[in-house]
Amino acid sequence: RVYNLPEGNRTAKGRSIRNLIQIDAEDRVRAVIALKKEDFRDEDFLNTHFVLMATKRGLVKKTALSAFRRPMVTGIIAIDIVDGDQLIEAHLTNGDREVILGSSGGRAIRFHEGDVRSMGRKSRGVRGMRIEDSEHIVGMIAVRRDGAQVLTISENGYGKRTDLDEYRQQTRGGKGILTQKTTSKTGGLVALKSVLDDDQLMIATEGGIMIRMAVEDISSQGPNTPGVRGLRLKEGAATRAGA
Repeated sequence: RVYNLPEGNRTAKGRSIRNLIQIDAEDRVRAVIALKKEDFRDEDFLNTHFVLMATKRGLVKKTALSAFRRPMVTGIIAIDIVDGDQLIEAHLTNGDREVILGSSGGRAIRFHEGDVRSMGRKSRGVRGMRIEDSEHIVGMIAVRRDGAQVLTISENGYGKRTDLDEYRQQTRGGKGILTQKTTSKTGGLVALKSVLDDDQLMIATEGGIMIRMAVEDISSQGPNTPGVRGLRLKEGAATRAGA
């Protein structure tokens, strides 16, 4: 329950998640989905909504929310992860979302959620995007809002917005298209988000520094561009997430 999470100020260290839920020492939290208690009492809601997951190596999986109605104290299996792979993101969907996956090499693919059939909790999923061995998936968007744009952020603080229409719809499993031109100056892609003009953006570095800015202040550009610098980093620092 959310009220069991400790409140703290901006600079507070926080409390280990292992004090709240029982997970293995090598496990890491990769995604959080907030749901109302009433949702788990609504059979129609449980059977028409899904947890959509993506892995580092480009697999996607969709499982009905009803499969998670009876969690255990130690948690339950949500996806079978093979060696060398890991879960990177999870979203609650209604089965009819446009999905975009982005890779560290600056490519992205757009496909309809209907291309991914619903599976049981213990399955691995299907290929959502084909990537090079040197690349990995950095983020997944399940578009929820009309007029949303795709925001991309690179390792060295470069970012831009691109209209969703610039991403042609494909079938899952392809290599996608270039979404942000990555160079030694920009670094690889690290984040992919769905935004509107009136949203606020927060960019964090691996050293714990955060900058807040208005999304409308970030340039809107086509896919085959490097973007503009949104955060000036100290030497050796890098952005690791955008939200």
